[in-house]
Amino acid sequence: MTSPAAPQSAAPAEVVVEVRDVHYALGGRPIFSGLDLTVRRGRITAVMGPSGTGKTTLLKLITAQALADRGQVLVLGRDVAALSGAAVYAMRRRMGMLFQNGALLTDLDVFENVAFPVREHTDLPESLVRRLVLTKLQAVGLRGAAGLMPAELSGGMARRVALARAIVMDPEILIYDEPFVGLDPISLGVILRLIKHMNAALGITSVVVSHDVNELASIADDSYLLSSGRVAAAGAPAQLRASNSAAVRQFMTGSAEGPVPFHYPAPDYTTQLLAADES
Repeated sequence: MTSPAAPQSAAPAEVVVEVRDVHYALGGRPIFSGLDLTVRRGRITAVMGPSGTGKTTLLKLITAQALADRGQVLVLGRDVAALSGAAVYAMRRRMGMLFQNGALLTDLDVFENVAFPVREHTDLPESLVRRLVLTKLQAVGLRGAAGLMPAELSGGMARRVALARAIVMDPEILIYDEPFVGLDPISLGVILRLIKHMNAALGITSVVVSHDVNELASIADDSYLLSSGRVAAAGAPAQLRASNSAAVRQFMTGSAEGPVPFHYPAPDYTTQLLAADES
C-alpha cells in the first residue's frame, strides 16, 4: 500500500487541496493530531471514518469556516489561514457544496433555489440566468420540476436539486458532505451516477465525505480513512480493503469488534448504577 499521506505522489500542478500536519482541537478535545491529506485535480477523493473522526470538521477547514491550530491547509495553492475576508469569499466562489440535508431554501421554488447563487454573485441578464438554471436542472434530470416547492420533493429529488445548485456556478471543486444519508436504493444509485458523471463531464475535482464504504468504493479514485486524528490508511478503495491494519479492517467490514470502541468513555457501569440507586 502507498503512504497514508497520499494515495500517489502528485505534481504541484495536480494538487487542488493539501492538508499538511494539521492539528485542531474543539473545546479542548483534539480532533486532528498531524493530519496529512492531498486532493488531486480532476479526481474523486473519498474521506471516510467512523462518526466523530472529524470528517465534517475537515470540510470546515478546507472552506475556511475554521482555521487549524497548527499546520497548513492549502486550497488552489493558497494557505487559507493567510487569506483576507475578500479572498476567502473569492475562493469559496470557486467551490460548490452539497450539504448533508440539501439545505434548500424552503420559501423558494426549485428554479429559484438553483438560481440563488447566480443572482447573488453575478449580474447576468434574466434570459441567461434562465438558460443556465435549466441546463443544470436538465443535468440532474429535474428540469420538469423547476416550479415545485421543496416540500413537494422526495428526499432524492431534493438532493439532486441541491446538486444542481452546487454546480450552477461551474465550480472547480465540488464538496459533498454525507450525500447518501437517508436515500432509498434508487435515489442512492442516481446520486452515485451523478457524482461520477459530473466529475468526468465538467472536469470537477470532487471531495466526498461519507461513512458509506460500498458506495464510495464504486466511485472514488482516491480514499482516505481517518482515525485518531490522522490518516489511518490511504489509497484506492481496493487497497484499503486489503489493509493489514485492525482499525482499517474493522471499519471496512463494519465489525463491532476491533480497536474502535462502541461505547464512549464512561465510569464503571456497575459503580455508576449503584451510585444512582443510593441517591
